[in-house]
Amino acid sequence: MAERSVISVHTKPDVSERLSRLASATQRSKSFLANEAIERYLAAEEQFLATIEQRVAGIDAGEGISSAALLDRFEDRMKAKFDQPS
Repeated sequence: MAERSVISVHTKPDVSERLSRLASATQRSKSFLANEAIERYLAAEEQFLATIEQRVAGIDAGEGISSAALLDRFEDRMKAKFDQPS
């Protein structure tokens, strides 16, 4: 059997009720569903942080554009979009 760790989570009553309904509908335990939700959340957050770290490393390496250049690009696109004849 896999090792397990027990945690206690406090939720709002409506969240607990929703979890109970979903567990019943899917014939899964509330613990199984909570663990799945936590695993998905952690994977998404870890990916988000990894992306930020990659982007920061790119900026540190001189990649990217200045805020002034970005603003110029934005203004050019807005002009192109709104200055076109209908």
